[in-house]
Amino acid sequence: MSFLRRRSATPAGPDFDVLAMDPGDWPGNLGAGLLPAPDGSCQGVFLRYDLFGGRGPAMIIGNLPEGSPARDVAEGEVPFEVAQLLIALENDEECTVTGTEDMPVMQGDNLLIVRRLKLSETRISCVQFDRSDNVLVTIAAWDRPITDDLYALLKPLPAELFQQG
Repeated sequence: MSFLRRRSATPAGPDFDVLAMDPGDWPGNLGAGLLPAPDGSCQGVFLRYDLFGGRGPAMIIGNLPEGSPARDVAEGEVPFEVAQLLIALENDEECTVTGTEDMPVMQGDNLLIVRRLKLSETRISCVQFDRSDNVLVTIAAWDRPITDDLYALLKPLPAELFQQG
C-alpha cells in the first residue's frame, strides 16, 4: 500500500498515517486514543467507534507501529484492541486466541494478507494485517462479523484529527 508513508514527527500526534474509517462514514461517536512512549513519541493509535443510542462500542481499530510494546502479546493472548474492547464493554470474562487463519483480501489495487483471529469470546470478530510501512492494523468488532467490504472503507485519516487544541 504505497499511499501509506511516515509523516514527519509532530509533538501532538502520531508520526505515521492512521488507517481507519473516516468518522463521517460512521453513524455513531468516535473516540481516539494515543499510546505515548516516555520520550513523547507515539507508540500507537486506536479509534473506538460507538453506536448511537447508548448501545456501546461496536468496533476498535488500532494502528501500532513497529517497536510498539502493545504489539508484544504472548501466544494465546488477545491483541491490545480486543482487550480495550472488552474493557469498554465492561466484560471481565477471560478471552483467549484459539486459532488464526490467513486469507487474501483486495483493498483497491492492493492485496492484503489478513489474519483472522478466532477467539474464545465468539461475539468478538478480530482481524489483523501489516501495512507497507510496518504498522500493524487490528480491527476488533463486537457482535458483528468483519466482512471484506469493510476494507474498502479504510483510508488514512488527516493528521489534524490527532492534534491537540
